[in-house]
Amino acid sequence: MRIAINGMGRIGRLLFRRLIHHPGIDIVAVNDIMNTENLVYLIKHDSVYGNIQCPLDYHDHNIIVDDKKIKTLSEPDPKKLPWKQLNVDVVLECTGRFTTKELASQHFMQGAKKVLLSTTGSDDIPLLIYGHNQHSLNSEVDIVSPGGCMTNCSVHLIYLLNSIGIESLQLNVIHSYTSRQELVDAPHKDFRRGRAAAESIIPVPVDLAQSLERIFPVLQNKIAAVTTRVPVANGALGDFTFQMKEEVSVHTINQIFKEAAEKEYKDIIEYTEDPLVSLDIKGNTNSAVIDGTLTSVVDRQVKVFAFFDNEYGYTSRMIDWLNYWKKIV
Repeated sequence: MRIAINGMGRIGRLLFRRLIHHPGIDIVAVNDIMNTENLVYLIKHDSVYGNIQCPLDYHDHNIIVDDKKIKTLSEPDPKKLPWKQLNVDVVLECTGRFTTKELASQHFMQGAKKVLLSTTGSDDIPLLIYGHNQHSLNSEVDIVSPGGCMTNCSVHLIYLLNSIGIESLQLNVIHSYTSRQELVDAPHKDFRRGRAAAESIIPVPVDLAQSLERIFPVLQNKIAAVTTRVPVANGALGDFTFQMKEEVSVHTINQIFKEAAEKEYKDIIEYTEDPLVSLDIKGNTNSAVIDGTLTSVVDRQVKVFAFFDNEYGYTSRMIDWLNYWKKIV
């Protein structure tokens, strides 16, 4: 499978690092408006995941990895990208800008065969969560939204507990700060996002509830969600408050998650009773790491906590999608 990465931010660069030696996948090009020297520097040296463990250089509009040349482009307009010339099978659309069917389809005009977003796209793009409804993908689907990191953490927990019956859900994702916040106080259309990210706990609106209701129509208007950004560079903790349709014990809840993590959701969710903190999740490939020691029940109200690496766990699902797509096309 020949792939190109459009947008070399946090997710694009991590995907590059993880895919350059991935069997059966060949990165042929990357596109970003930053200059190549800066791009190569940021791929080499990552403040969260450390230095890359292979030789990396650049020359004549190419990144060179172990003598392999990967073309670098700096084109803001997808309609001008040379995907046909490079025989690109899949574009990983990681800019966060081309998230509607109309905009993402610009890659097809230039010869790409498929597009995988790195976020939740608009309603006209299939929202498919790996481990939940990937089997809905067929050879006719050419654009996929794999959801976001918070959606991927939430879907499996909701699905499993809805086997008992969920009346409603309140969800707060305690999340590391991101590039869409400010380093120091500055103007921003969302006033809170404009406050210094490393100095405050910052509530931020999120469209997570809408995404989850698309996947679980039975819970329409029964989910509320917010994310609270905290001063760490990586990692997140989902704080779920389920109102259940019947009383249930902590043991029953934890047993559901433990069995799922060992069987049908193996490598998608993990169950632990170790006293973890967010730093322990760095580099974890699961979409959710459920901390059974924090599960609690009051009458029909259930509290569940799940850690996840918002970058590494999420890119793991994108890689799963590439491997899955490769099998069915």
